[in-house]
Amino acid sequence: MRTSIPARVGQYTALLAYLVFLAFPFLWLVSTAFKPPRELGSLHPTWIPEHPTLANFRQAFDEQPLLHAALNSLLAALAAAVVAVLIATPMAYVVARRRTRLAKAVTGWVVVSQAFPFVLLIIPLFLVLKNLRMIDSVPGLVLVYVVWALPFALWMLAGYVRAVPPELEEAAAVDGAGRVRTLVSVTAPLLAPGIVATALFAFITAWNEFFFALVLLKTPEKQTLPVVLTHFIGAEGVADLGPLAAAAFLATLPSLVVFAIIQRRITGGMLTGAVKS
Repeated sequence: MRTSIPARVGQYTALLAYLVFLAFPFLWLVSTAFKPPRELGSLHPTWIPEHPTLANFRQAFDEQPLLHAALNSLLAALAAAVVAVLIATPMAYVVARRRTRLAKAVTGWVVVSQAFPFVLLIIPLFLVLKNLRMIDSVPGLVLVYVVWALPFALWMLAGYVRAVPPELEEAAAVDGAGRVRTLVSVTAPLLAPGIVATALFAFITAWNEFFFALVLLKTPEKQTLPVVLTHFIGAEGVADLGPLAAAAFLATLPSLVVFAIIQRRITGGMLTGAVKS
């Protein structure tokens, strides 16, 4: 059916409004990051800074260890993404290929677990890490990120596995390949777009995560970048707006750059994983 012109205009108008709604916070953040203190306190704020300055960036680096915190976030996010994908890939293969009640139960539990709020999970996770003596450590935080990312990674990769024709695995079995060899040599290469997409989502989730890092990391040298950003807010709740905006802008860039580089592969992989063969 052909869409009428008024309906099409309405669709594009709604899409434009949604894009403006999403872009407004980021554009205002960029504008604030380059404004001098006089313009930040103006009663008539402007979109474009009249006298743009880099002083906010210099002040942000002088006041807080942003590079060290960014390194902590990078290590935690990379480790969590890699470990989550390594664990989720064989699990997704079993769930997708074994049509048993256990596999269905696992799939149902994955969907239900995504509805759990952070607050519900932090106490049991804290107790587990305490028994393992991993409180206030980056490896402990990585373990929490892996636990949090696994359900989504498993659900996402299972869709990609179902899109791989079973005939390829049957041909490999005829040639004498076992399950592990089939997964590594036949199925895994075909899952490359899905693995990249899943790893990216796990990385971005861990990079931007704040609540777990705030609760589990107490030593300043081990804190991640989202936690360090809160240090620009004083004890009375007054924010050092210029340096805070500059630091938040720099913290947002890695996610945007990584997503922009491989967004086509992610989109194609998600559509592939959503269709059964």
